[in-house]
Amino acid sequence: MAQHPISRRCLLRNTLTSSLGLAALGSLKAQALDARDTGDNVSDSGALKGNIHHSVARWTFDDLSLEELCTLVRRIGFSAIDLVGPSEWQILKRHGIDSSMCNGAEPNLEDGWGDRQFHSALTDSYHKHIDLVNEAGYKNLICFSGNARGMTPEDGLKNAEQGLKRILGQAEQKGVILHMELFNSKINHPDYLCDNSAWGIELCKRLDSPNFKLLYDIYHMQISEGDIIRTIRDNHQYFGHYHTAGVPGRHEIDDSQELNYPAIMKAILATGFTGYVAQEFIPDRSTAEDKARSLEEAIHICDI
Repeated sequence: MAQHPISRRCLLRNTLTSSLGLAALGSLKAQALDARDTGDNVSDSGALKGNIHHSVARWTFDDLSLEELCTLVRRIGFSAIDLVGPSEWQILKRHGIDSSMCNGAEPNLEDGWGDRQFHSALTDSYHKHIDLVNEAGYKNLICFSGNARGMTPEDGLKNAEQGLKRILGQAEQKGVILHMELFNSKINHPDYLCDNSAWGIELCKRLDSPNFKLLYDIYHMQISEGDIIRTIRDNHQYFGHYHTAGVPGRHEIDDSQELNYPAIMKAILATGFTGYVAQEFIPDRSTAEDKARSLEEAIHICDI
């Protein structure tokens, strides 16, 4: 997911907007109207292969309005955006864009299911949002373990199992899949409970529900434990969604960083995965045009 303590939903809004070209933004706005009216998906680099279902995390292009991001997504040639809440789903629907990982039920990233003191509030919020996701025709809803606050990993597992069982029945009935995201606690999310694949997999086993999966964040797990491809091959049945970013630095996924994303995508595809792979890198470029190119390049790197 994102760097914190700065919220990923506002990380770029105050730091990047000044560097964007107004002409480029104006062009995207004009294209938004054209794309919405025509329904065209146009990629400057040719049609995508369709083997990987691509998405992009909303917060990483937060300097664009959601209308502008929808336009960019359609221009590149895919049709999904991660981490958009109910108040903006109507914008996605106008552009024919899927909400590939819904959010908004979580209060924050630290107060999660691993701590019993938050169970009542979380249960109320997730009951509401599971209904909203279902009514909107979507199926994926994110959730978080939250921080340990001194508890052992086993205590956190017991708490998370107990709390999530309050809402799993409703999720199963409504056809909504809950995805707990794996974060690293080494750099970005100190004290986060679900900071390794083994912890998350054990929670999946205890809950034993097709409506509870892990959001396997490749960036975070490279930092936490490495061994990405073997982990995916051996445990893919527990992974319902993937996020990308470059290591180190969470920037572009090109040859400036240490992960071989084409090989990782081939490993994901070989498991029979049919869900979404969402780009969640922070563009390390200065202009709107260059940032858009970063996203297009990342999509084509992963389009195996």
